[in-house]
Amino acid sequence: MLLKVGELARHTGLTVRTLHHYDAIGLLAPSARSEAGYRLYNATDIGRLHAIQALRLLGLPLAEIGGLLGAESGSLPTIIRRQIASLDQQIAQATALRERLGLLEQRLSEGAEPDMKDWLATLEQMTTYGRYFSPAEIKSLMANWNTVADQWPPLIADVAVLMARGVPSDALELQPLAARWMNLMGQWMDGNFDLITRWGQMYRREPVARRDDGPPAELIDYIGEAIGVRMAALLRHLSTDDLGRLGKPPEEEWRRLGSELAALQARGAPPEDDAVQAIARTWAQLFDAFTGHDPALAARLMKAMGAEPVLQAAAVTAPPVRDYLLRAMAALQQKSSRTGPAAA
Repeated sequence: MLLKVGELARHTGLTVRTLHHYDAIGLLAPSARSEAGYRLYNATDIGRLHAIQALRLLGLPLAEIGGLLGAESGSLPTIIRRQIASLDQQIAQATALRERLGLLEQRLSEGAEPDMKDWLATLEQMTTYGRYFSPAEIKSLMANWNTVADQWPPLIADVAVLMARGVPSDALELQPLAARWMNLMGQWMDGNFDLITRWGQMYRREPVARRDDGPPAELIDYIGEAIGVRMAALLRHLSTDDLGRLGKPPEEEWRRLGSELAALQARGAPPEDDAVQAIARTWAQLFDAFTGHDPALAARLMKAMGAEPVLQAAAVTAPPVRDYLLRAMAALQQKSSRTGPAAA
């Protein structure tokens, strides 16, 4: 099977001009030409193009790529292994791109030559990511993926259940999942809202960028509307810079402390009780770290939590326990000069 330059450009997401340039500088010459003089590319040419794009994704300039391919005799197994080794070191083998490259390397190591469809699919995916993110951003996203990968499937499943039940996207019932989704995206994207926005745009626009086990577009739209409601509430009190400075919420620790508080409350312990005060002090320390040790940011977030039912719906404690904690916090502040309030 031979592809004309225009067909190869359409399959890979590259431009005809780019392919002509690669030919002009001797980086990728077509193996054949038609009787009319049109460039024709075979599977070997596409494999070399894959190696070029792979090395470009790692940040190498074209001038160095030509010499590198020549030094390694253009060996596709060597190029694929080199790229995978670099990805393993830099991005923790995290994304669909890594999985595609792993499949190609496996086939090569088994002596099988990947077919043209495999090469084209990988090239298309690499080109798509490159339209939205710089190489450094791709490495950062992929490096963070392992820290959140296991948390996505159960969250997606929980959202799908509510969507199937017909729960409206603006319902308070959906807000705990919207909060989890936002926190997970923030953890993955280092709190960078520009990255989050661009990832969302790519996911919606580019089917090739979606993982096979990823959420469908309609689920993304559904949870996106719920997140929009939550964001509107937050932005009435905080800026996007404020949100970007928040750390990872210590939800497990807060839930554990909330359970201990609920037990003390049920036994009738007053907010001034030493055990209650100890929990309030720990909670305050966690919240201080979560808000970057910034009392002004902590105060704004506390104000938002107190004023917005949407935010209260996603709180880790029930309202009675939250009120109990706030009374304990007030008592704690009366006994000390510490000013780091905590979110319930």
